[in-house]
Amino acid sequence: MLFDFFYIASELKRVPRTGWKNKVGIEHPESVADHSYGTALMAMIFSDIHNLDTEKILKMALLHDLAESITGDFMPGEISIENKRTAENEAMQEILAKLPENIAIKYQSIWNEYTSADTAESVLLHDIDKLEMAIQAMKYSSEGFSNEKLGLFIDSAKKEIKSKELLDILDTLSYK
Repeated sequence: MLFDFFYIASELKRVPRTGWKNKVGIEHPESVADHSYGTALMAMIFSDIHNLDTEKILKMALLHDLAESITGDFMPGEISIENKRTAENEAMQEILAKLPENIAIKYQSIWNEYTSADTAESVLLHDIDKLEMAIQAMKYSSEGFSNEKLGLFIDSAKKEIKSKELLDILDTLSYK
């Protein structure tokens, strides 16, 4: 049972972030697990800075893309938001069913909080998710990938991030 959970979760290491591959042409982009690690690290730091529930936001960060171990990484516009939400919710139920029921219930609650984006931790994590993407775009830019295409990712983050603090950090990013 636990083995099945860990086996499915480990698939995130093999799921490429499709936007980098399909929109920028990066042959071997970061994996969803790479992105989740960066997101979790940033979440821990910002949560501690703002005296939020760091344990909860770390769990949320580790869970936020877990469904993609089954669904894959959908790019915006690839499927409808409603279909994406349904597919990810079904995948999360399948994944969490591999855990003891009391743990699965806790993680389902954290997942639901993340998807509803109505608490300080979930709102912050959505912003961090976008900031992490923008930082990765800057890294790819420094490696010589297309500035024009990478700029689309940074512009997208600027439109979606709500936190002034994170927007200020984003404004300091420069790409070549």
